[in-house]
Amino acid sequence: MTEAAKATSFLTREAYERLRAELTYLSGEGRTEISKRIEAAREEGDLRENGGYHAAKEEQGKMEARIRQLEHLLEHATVGEAPPDDGVVEPGMVVTVEMFGETETFLLGSREILGDREDLDVYSERSPLGSAINGRTAGETVSYEAPTGKSIEVKVLEVKPFGG
Repeated sequence: MTEAAKATSFLTREAYERLRAELTYLSGEGRTEISKRIEAAREEGDLRENGGYHAAKEEQGKMEARIRQLEHLLEHATVGEAPPDDGVVEPGMVVTVEMFGETETFLLGSREILGDREDLDVYSERSPLGSAINGRTAGETVSYEAPTGKSIEVKVLEVKPFGG
């Protein structure tokens, strides 16, 4: 797999548009708002003891990091429609597997597909587990090597498209 292929993440069209809108806001109006807050706090005087100034500067740093993250993600994303409900594990699918005698359900793909939802774990298709099950179907059992070197057996139980 090439470095370029490793760097790409699958995003649904909806997720891509939502992230593009977030980037537009942060790059424009968001930067303007934080600059105004920093300037207002700066006018309060001594910056060494100005909690509002330091909080605004910290928020600005986080916002700039998010802008860089979004730019990179959007530049390197593979954008497509939600995958078909054909039972094949691929990015954008919610997968239920059995590992260690327990079941686990997660989204295969990018955490950004979830939006504001936090009720579902996410595994990258490039992770050891994601790579092992990508392209498999319900009923198949595969093994993959964990970072510790241990072989882990996984049975795919159910595969369905993420519904947002």
